[in-house]
Amino acid sequence: MANSMAEQLQQDMQCEGLLECIHGLKQLDKECFRAMVESDEPLTIDEVADRVDRERSTAYRSIQRLLQSGFIQKEQINYDQGGYYHVYYPTDPNQIANDMQRMLNDWYAKMGQLIQEFEDKYEHVDDGPMTVEG
Repeated sequence: MANSMAEQLQQDMQCEGLLECIHGLKQLDKECFRAMVESDEPLTIDEVADRVDRERSTAYRSIQRLLQSGFIQKEQINYDQGGYYHVYYPTDPNQIANDMQRMLNDWYAKMGQLIQEFEDKYEHVDDGPMTVEG
């Protein structure tokens, strides 16, 4: 991952890079998300763990990050005789894209504010021309 914005802009980013860049998701998170996208039906944590060949607890942590970032949804399934379990499925891609756009707009506004603060702070430091003495 690039350190500066200039380095990030020079990279050949792909859409999956947004998961890292905007949400800080890890490679395993992307693999779990892909497993859910490729499934025809919602998956349990055990099913996700099997598909990404990881321990249940590792898959659970990844699923929690995906839930927190809004990439997946959780549904409770109740047994007739009592008890329940959870299944997970991807959020509508349009909703994810709208959320990322909103987050980007918020970031852009914040950066604009910081740039204005920088300009306000330093515009009167030296009103004379800058010269380099040699």
